[in-house]
This record gives sequence, structure tokens and C-alpha cells, in this order.
Amino acid sequence: MIDIQLLRENPERFRKAISLKKFDCNLDLVLDLDERRRTQIGEFESMRAKQKAANQEMAAMQKGSPEFLEKVQELKKLSAEVKELEAACKDLEAMWLEQVLSIPNVPDASVPIGKDESDNQVLSTWGNLEDCSSHAKPHYDIDGFGNRIDFPRGVKVTGAGFPFYVGPMARFVRALLQFFLEEARQAGYTEVLAPLVVNEASAMATGQLPDKEGQMYVIPTEGLYMIPTAEVPVTNFFRDEILEESQLPIRRCGYTPCFRREAGSWGKDVRGLNRLHQFDKVELVKWVHPEKSFEELESLRKDAERLLQKLGLPYRVLLMCTKDIGFPHAKQYDLEVWAAGQERWLEVSSCSNFTDFQARRANIRFRPKEGKVTPVHTLNGSGLAIPRTLAALLENNLQEDGTVLVPEVLRPWFGEERLVFNDA
Repeated sequence: MIDIQLLRENPERFRKAISLKKFDCNLDLVLDLDERRRTQIGEFESMRAKQKAANQEMAAMQKGSPEFLEKVQELKKLSAEVKELEAACKDLEAMWLEQVLSIPNVPDASVPIGKDESDNQVLSTWGNLEDCSSHAKPHYDIDGFGNRIDFPRGVKVTGAGFPFYVGPMARFVRALLQFFLEEARQAGYTEVLAPLVVNEASAMATGQLPDKEGQMYVIPTEGLYMIPTAEVPVTNFFRDEILEESQLPIRRCGYTPCFRREAGSWGKDVRGLNRLHQFDKVELVKWVHPEKSFEELESLRKDAERLLQKLGLPYRVLLMCTKDIGFPHAKQYDLEVWAAGQERWLEVSSCSNFTDFQARRANIRFRPKEGKVTPVHTLNGSGLAIPRTLAALLENNLQEDGTVLVPEVLRPWFGEERLVFNDA
């Protein structure tokens, strides 16, 4: 949620900044509702004050006297007017809040202005594409791939995009997750094991609602949502709480399965592991002092990059332009690995600063040593998402004999030097 006071003071600044993003909202309606809402609240409070004064006057009167009975009638009328005004205030407040929640976060001044993803900037690259296997092929074309990642049986049991990982492939995925979590721990993140479903308030707080409502799986009988990322439950850990300045920064990591409907994505290349409805991911989340948030974003990105470097995966860093950053984002980096078999870049991590946008919606604040209680800044990044990382590992490390060479950093977790496809 944006700072409403700043919007009142400089609506044109917000109008210009928001126009750079891809989301629509009606700032004129927000401002109109805000003015009407404040006027109506003032009328309500004035009427309540009159009601309270009349109560005090009646308490001093002799019960049953003509003055007392007259005051009783006056209070009945005032009470009815107060109830009517209170109901009107609630209705107007709900209308105002609905419109406010449709306003995206404003992009930071360091975000490049662009019209679409073609205007994202490649900031840096790491690794040599020529070092990838000369035997690379798309992971879904590797002989025996279906023995290890079974899509047809996933379709039978659930539906498209819900594969089974079988035998050593299941162990390989677990090795990746253990490696990611251990690296996060060494980098100063405290691990949490989070719920896989959240309520509407949690989804609203992080900006999944109303922006991504069609992308989430819903449990309507309970009013709950399957999480699209661990960002949602982990960020909400401190919802409606006040932290002490001395606690900041707070760094947490969490592994969860993630569930995404990915509605409307079927025109893209979705073969194999490129796009799933259920996938595993380790998320990195931070709550930081506002003065440190962009510094912490660079640190967060380096934490994610270090994982790719240790896995030996060539990658590039994109600074996302204004039209390609998300609804709650102020600034966003994407990390893309090179998948040598498909000869394409695959996104495996987004590292983002939400400034105070999520914290205002979640009511997460901190108490500074001097000054008033104020919202923290929140950040998160994938560290990392499994499917496309796995796809790049399978393709880039494919050997002539059809096995996949396991990166050295994973061998303590996996227990073998090669991943074999055809012994099932």
C-alpha cells in the first residue's frame, strides 16, 4: 500500500510514476473517495460527540421529568443518526480501501523506463557458455528422462504440470534443496518451515491479491489460498507487529512447494520443466531499515548469484524495466541461467525490493531509537527455484554416455558423481 498522505500532497508524482508500470488504477477516484471518507468520518465523530454530551446531560436530570423524557427522545434520534452514519462510513471505507489496494507500488528512480521485457537491461553475465557440455540437448529429450520425471502419471493423478520425481531424481531435487538451505544458513538467514496455505489477509498483504487472484489455487470452503511462493507466509510472519530497530535487518529462508495456476501462459514454451503448476523453491526474505533496503537488495542478489556460481551454471543478471516489474515491486532483478540444450535463458530467481509497500498492507513496523513508529522495508528473492535450475543442470552437464555429471557441491548431499536415467 502506498503512503496515502504522500498521495494527497503530490498526486501528480504518483500519477506519473504509476503510468510507467503496466497496471491500471484510478487515482482520481481514490482521492475523491478519500476526501468524502474523511468528511464523513468528521461528521460521524461530531455526531458521536453530540450523543455523548446528551448522555451526560440526561444523567444529570431527574428521571421521569419532562426534561428527562424530552432528552430520551433526542437521544433516540441521535442514536439512529449515529448508526446510519457509522454504516455509511463503513461502506465508504470499504470502497476507498478497494481502490487503494489497486494502486501498485511506484518504481524506484533507478529502474529503467521501458515499454516491455525487451527493455530489461543485462547488467552482468557469469560463466562461459562454451564450457557447457558438447552433448547438451533439451532435458525433455534426454534418453530415459521419463523414467526419472514422470509427467504422464502426474497427469493421471492430478493434471498437467504436476510431475512425479522418481528414484535418484527425487534424491537429486532433495540434494539441491539441502544445498540451497545450507548456503542460506551460512549467509545469515534463519530457516523457517512455513504453512502451504494462507488466508486472504496474508495474500492481500504481500500483493498477490488483488493482482494475481487468477494465478492462485483457492480452497473456497475454507477461504484459503495455496501459496504461489514462500514469500507470502514468511513475509506475513510479522504481520500486525512492531519490531525494535535493534532487530533489523531480519533475514529468513524457507523451503516450500509452490502452486501456480499460470492461467494464460500456454502460448509460451512450457515443455518439460520450463513451467509447472507445482514446484519446489527456497525463498529468501528480509525485513530491513528503510535507509538500508537498496543496499540489502544488492546483498540479496549476491546471495542468489553465489548459488549459481557454486553450481557452475552460466547466468546473466537483468535489471527489470518499469513495464516488467511486478505490482508490489519498487525494483527487481531477474537471474537467468543458460540452458545449453534448449539454447535459451531460463529465469530461476527474482530478487526484489518492495520498499514499504508490503509492510503498510501487512502493518509491519519498527520502533526507531528516535522518532515515531514507521513501516519497515521488505525484500525477497528466490534462492533458488528448482525446475529450471534442474533443467539447466541436466542439459549443461549431460555426458556422452547419457548420464549427468553432478556438480561437486551437490555430491555430499546426493552421494554420487553421476545421475543415471536408464536403470529404472
